[in-house]
Amino acid sequence: MASMILVNNAGNWDHVYSPLLHKDWHGWTFTDTVFPFFLWIVGVAITLSTARRIESGQSRVDLLGHALRRAVIIFAAGFLLSAAPDFHWATIRIPGVLQRIAVCYLIAFLIFLWTSWRGQLGAIVGLNAVYWLLMQYYPVPGCGAGSYDAGCNFARHIDSLVLSGHMYSRTKFYDPEGIVSTLPAIATVLFGILAGHLLRSMEDPNWLLLRLGAYGVFLFCLGSILDLWIPINKQLWTTSYMALMAGLAMIWFGIWYFIADVAGWRRWLKPFEVFGSNAILIYILSGAIAKYMGRTGLTAKTYGWLVSTGLQPVNASLAYAILNVLACYLAAWLLWRRGWFVKF
Repeated sequence: MASMILVNNAGNWDHVYSPLLHKDWHGWTFTDTVFPFFLWIVGVAITLSTARRIESGQSRVDLLGHALRRAVIIFAAGFLLSAAPDFHWATIRIPGVLQRIAVCYLIAFLIFLWTSWRGQLGAIVGLNAVYWLLMQYYPVPGCGAGSYDAGCNFARHIDSLVLSGHMYSRTKFYDPEGIVSTLPAIATVLFGILAGHLLRSMEDPNWLLLRLGAYGVFLFCLGSILDLWIPINKQLWTTSYMALMAGLAMIWFGIWYFIADVAGWRRWLKPFEVFGSNAILIYILSGAIAKYMGRTGLTAKTYGWLVSTGLQPVNASLAYAILNVLACYLAAWLLWRRGWFVKF
């Protein structure tokens, strides 16, 4: 959550350190790891929170109903955040970060409920196979089949047909959370689900760390090799990007698992626990703050003041982003302190 807020709230987008920007097209930066890591941990949470309920005899239909309600609420929250405060229905953006989280969560949850880990692995392969076949062989008007160029590809073609006028304002002709790219994004959640199975089955921490590391390195290498044919691309959420990010997420999770659960260095991790206690709510709050600050001119004024203190423009832009993180942390801490946890 802290990373999401940091990379989404620069003081001036003309002055930003390159790791805090998305890659323009092919390739990846630190910023490109944030969203897939979030989807991956959603998958881990699905396994840890739901498997025990299934084992205790809770109805799968009831669990699916709960997941459906949660997905609808999250999707609606993202949709309304995009629409506010103008509510121009003719041009409102339909996809978005929260909308993708909702869709990926619901479909991955459905797969989890009625399959074993083998079925979930099969779903990962199937989703990516369909994605690859469509991207590779559908004859897109104007550029043919197999194109991953920004100006012409199958994902952009479908977005232009289905979402015309309702896409991200900065891209206009395609959406980074569009329809086709959601297929491998669902697979990212499923990889988190598989990691959750691993967490539940491994009692020896050292053996668990070994498995997390081995699988993580394998997926990272797989993504790097696939990049030779299918470029790593966050905007398209290509199969190579999906594999590489799932591998990085597994490796990074293993590092945090060692720090918190093996070494026992938990006290200094408390701020991260606070941020995670109302993650979706804090994300919505950060988006609302960003809109308010931008509409009222307070972003420009605050950034200008930071520059006037002697900071270089790029450092003033970073300082503004950090102030956003601190403001959202304060809100999260107040909620955590009072024991208020908003469940979506």
